[in-house]
Amino acid sequence: MRAIVVGRHGGPEVLEPVEREDPVPGPGEVLIDLAASGVNYIDVYFRTGAYKQAPPFAPGMEGAGTVAAVGEGVTGVAPGDRVAWQGVLGSYAQRAVVPADRTVPVPDGLSLEDAAASLLQGMTAHYLTHSTYAVGPGDTVLVHAAAGGMGLLLTQIAKLRGARVIGTVSTPEKERLAREAGADEVVGYDGFAAEVRRLTGGEGVAAVYDGVGAATFDGSLESLRPRGTLALYGAASGQVPPFDPQRLNAAGSLFLTRPTLAHYTLTRDELLERAAAVYGWIARGELRLHIGGRYELADARRAHEDLEGRRTTGKLLLLP
Repeated sequence: MRAIVVGRHGGPEVLEPVEREDPVPGPGEVLIDLAASGVNYIDVYFRTGAYKQAPPFAPGMEGAGTVAAVGEGVTGVAPGDRVAWQGVLGSYAQRAVVPADRTVPVPDGLSLEDAAASLLQGMTAHYLTHSTYAVGPGDTVLVHAAAGGMGLLLTQIAKLRGARVIGTVSTPEKERLAREAGADEVVGYDGFAAEVRRLTGGEGVAAVYDGVGAATFDGSLESLRPRGTLALYGAASGQVPPFDPQRLNAAGSLFLTRPTLAHYTLTRDELLERAAAVYGWIARGELRLHIGGRYELADARRAHEDLEGRRTTGKLLLLP
């Protein structure tokens, strides 16, 4: 089978297409023929070594496809089932082995491409808006990178929960996409904290959903109302350097969290609940997906270059 392998940590150039032996599922595992693999910023973190994984390895933490075989002891999943998963390395390939209990069923009527495009980011948006800071009617929240794959989903889900959404973007085209997703106000990154204060009558927002990191961190803190929450769920611009926690006190007893999806899907019940919510919204037309780029598996390097170069909108997929 064809796969992408990271032989050493580094830039997009380390993503190398190779031929590998087909994997074999062990006890409790399933073998999946991939239809699509999601491209996410977490893949960049693994590729560069920001997240620890010893090379060589096949990157990719999200995919969808058809079960080809099951290992010993697997129940509830059978060959021919359409499934999706996230949180297990190896989706940049034509075939992947995944623990059966980390897969979720793909409902009839939902394409495997859409299933792969929505699971990781959709469940991340779900936990951020339902658990990390439970958005409610009357809340105003700030969503950074509002035209990206995460930003578009966060905006829509926050609106479903009755919030007013302010989004940050970098281009007029991205502003259009953010507004189509439901953003009430859209601002640029330069001086965004002052704009947020102006748009909220000086009060600040209840929560900031920040996947940008170093470049926006200070402004995100400055945008919060007293007892507001900064959910720092990513670091597309780089990791936030150490800082004095006293800043949280001085700015209004703020809450800062660095969450990750793995800790919000600790049990299978929680995994299935979040996945079902996301897929249900899509099925009912309440959550719209924007797939901004489809790449052949061999073009994984270009996908990463486009993602890191901020040349993309919405979700990126690799098609094996």
